[in-house]
Amino acid sequence: MKLTSNNFADNSRIPGENAFCIPAATGHVCLGANRNPHLAWSGLPTGTRSLVLICNDPDVPTRPDDVNQEGRTVPASLPRTDFSHWVLVDLAPTGEIAEGEFSSDVTPCGKPGPTGPRGTRQGINDYTAWFAGDEQMKGDYYGYDGPCPPWNDEILHHYVFTLYALDIERLPVDGRFNAADALKAMAGRVLGEAKLTGVYSLNPAVTG
Repeated sequence: MKLTSNNFADNSRIPGENAFCIPAATGHVCLGANRNPHLAWSGLPTGTRSLVLICNDPDVPTRPDDVNQEGRTVPASLPRTDFSHWVLVDLAPTGEIAEGEFSSDVTPCGKPGPTGPRGTRQGINDYTAWFAGDEQMKGDYYGYDGPCPPWNDEILHHYVFTLYALDIERLPVDGRFNAADALKAMAGRVLGEAKLTGVYSLNPAVTG
């Protein structure tokens, strides 16, 4: 299996068009176009009946103390954890995903779900928990919401798009689900997988 994108090559920078936040001259950042990237696949295993796509950032700080604080940085030595950016299930094995097909612009309080385009379903991503205490932004964030790492983080963040080929047409999850629920439900049904990694930073001192 192979997963590719017209927007970025493996281990290269994700364009601002595909990000939740982009650098700004004042205030450090502003909202980006938040368009899901184009994705295409090839070499699916025989017997593939549906696909699951999960995008995950494994570089999120485990402590918020220094995040986006003036005069401070998020140290590279800080332990990191996962942050889910997209959970898409019941994707047909044929065709590809067009840029902006599943997300275009930031939607305060989250895009509706779980029903997505072309008979797909989408889980909630981790912006749901991130904005839980923000009265203007809180809600269930379904589908794709792109990169917005801390603007003062010392490290480059990696966004891993993983495509799973399944031997079933519909993943056995219902209602409101997340990446962990999808991974649990697909156990024993995966025929193969492919990964594509993009990198992103809002810190001008971090290159990549």
